[in-house]
Amino acid sequence: MKKVINTSFIYLILGLISGVFYREFTKLYESITHSVLADLHVHFLVLGMMFFLIVSIMLKVSDLEQNVWFIRFFIVYNIAFPLMMIMMCVRGVLQTMQIEVSTGVNGMIAGIAGLSHIGMLVAFLCFFKAVRIAFMK
Repeated sequence: MKKVINTSFIYLILGLISGVFYREFTKLYESITHSVLADLHVHFLVLGMMFFLIVSIMLKVSDLEQNVWFIRFFIVYNIAFPLMMIMMCVRGVLQTMQIEVSTGVNGMIAGIAGLSHIGMLVAFLCFFKAVRIAFMK
């Protein structure tokens, strides 16, 4: 459970940093258009911090942590989620700086983001399999 709470704390710190980064970076470029950077803060706080705080409560009331599906979830999630956040940051920086990218670069960013979303899907499927095993005995 300590590992899950520490993970939640790390995502809290990243969420706060991303909020400050968004505010200062858009001020620096005097950007008034909405960019994906605005969503980074909320994604880190909800899908990172809040989600793992809820998971820690579930760990307290069950043996979920010993479940092989939970271990798979934790590994895949903590690879896919940061990758998704990195791609959001890249896209947001490009939008804020109003940099036109080639079709290939745009496709690459979208492709990596898509792979990270597939990873999130796999992680959530593993998580729900673990929850079903732990709570539906």
